[in-house]
Amino acid sequence: MDDEVLTTLKILIIGESGVGKSSLLLRFTDDTFDPELAATIGVDFKVKTIAVDGNRAKLAIWDTAGQERFRTLTPSYYRGAQGVILVYDVTKRDSFTKLGNWLNELETYCTRNDLVKMLVGNKIDKDNREVDRSEGLKFARKHSMLFIEASAKTRDGVQCAFEELVEKIIQTPGLWESETQSQGVRLSNQDQRAGGACGGYCSLI
Repeated sequence: MDDEVLTTLKILIIGESGVGKSSLLLRFTDDTFDPELAATIGVDFKVKTIAVDGNRAKLAIWDTAGQERFRTLTPSYYRGAQGVILVYDVTKRDSFTKLGNWLNELETYCTRNDLVKMLVGNKIDKDNREVDRSEGLKFARKHSMLFIEASAKTRDGVQCAFEELVEKIIQTPGLWESETQSQGVRLSNQDQRAGGACGGYCSLI
């Protein structure tokens, strides 16, 4: 029920076209994977409620097209976001080298300085890796981001990525408390876990 939800969070998924943003989203929200999934046109949108540390949060997840011709959508897309998942393809170095452009866009259009960022290296099920895990971790640390490698195809790391992002947002009350209309909302008193529930998958900054 909605009155049991702590808050509603706006989460963005950004990155180059073809890195698997929509596949990650569909694996998380619907637990499906379509190898023939077409490129996103404009913006897609999904809602999912999850429980993290005993707190229920409704996620409004925005999935955007990576193609340059859709960049006119950008300002409204970024407005009010509390978390962002930045995706690259571990088998395409070009998608990794262009991460800086996406971070610049994030800084330009985001309305919150303290939003939580998660870097996801997708498609680890493939053999032709071009970007080593240590490179992704180094980039994430440099830019104060959470980091995980994942595969939308095999499910590896997908649930964890979203849960760790939400956990970090909930631990940053200034990001969501002003959005919560309910009176007397209290955080669960469960112990906050420094390492999360992912068995060492994620590197918390």
